[in-house]
Amino acid sequence: MPNSPFLEIVILAAIAAVILFRLYTVLGRRTGTERTPQERYGLTGPGQPGDNVVTLPDRARVAAPSADSAADPAARGLLDIKLADRNFETEHFLSGARSAYEIIVTAFAAGERVKLKPLLNDEVYAAFDSVIHSHEEKHEKVSFTFVGFSDVKIVHAEMKDRTAEITVSFAAKYISTTAKEDGEVVDGDPKNVREVTDIWTFARDTGARDPNWTLIATSGGQH
Repeated sequence: MPNSPFLEIVILAAIAAVILFRLYTVLGRRTGTERTPQERYGLTGPGQPGDNVVTLPDRARVAAPSADSAADPAARGLLDIKLADRNFETEHFLSGARSAYEIIVTAFAAGERVKLKPLLNDEVYAAFDSVIHSHEEKHEKVSFTFVGFSDVKIVHAEMKDRTAEITVSFAAKYISTTAKEDGEVVDGDPKNVREVTDIWTFARDTGARDPNWTLIATSGGQH
């Protein structure tokens, strides 16, 4: 048949067209669910971590100081004291300050100079001794009962050369009366709990071996 070669070409072309069409229907169209090369190899862009990718913390956020620390006026001073004295601990100091306050006010009321002397500097001791001497001259007796604290907090701290100074606010409660020899009460009320706020400053030479703090200034006594 003279036309057989031409017919064979037409048939082969038709078969090729069918094969190409099928390949196109399978490989040539996107379904919207294909993974990108980055996704196939576990690489993701910013803000799109893969399931097996650990997100690192923001270094700037970690390094930034907390708002509470920045707002605390005593924080910098306490840090300077800690750098000068590696054994310093704020909570340990506050615990000691509470004990010192109770010992000092109780000894002061009782006129016990021996207990007061090692806890106070010369200036504060002289002021306390003057009041004690005044009671003695008037033959007055002070009755004192310490009740407790409603609040104790550090309000200031700083280093002055080698000396650390910390100022503490004591919101304290106690019962105190001053009476004459015949029992007449001239100050205070034996049935009334007084609430006062005393501001005391303690100091210590950070280069000394003596770990004790000394009371160097007092103010307050506000109701």
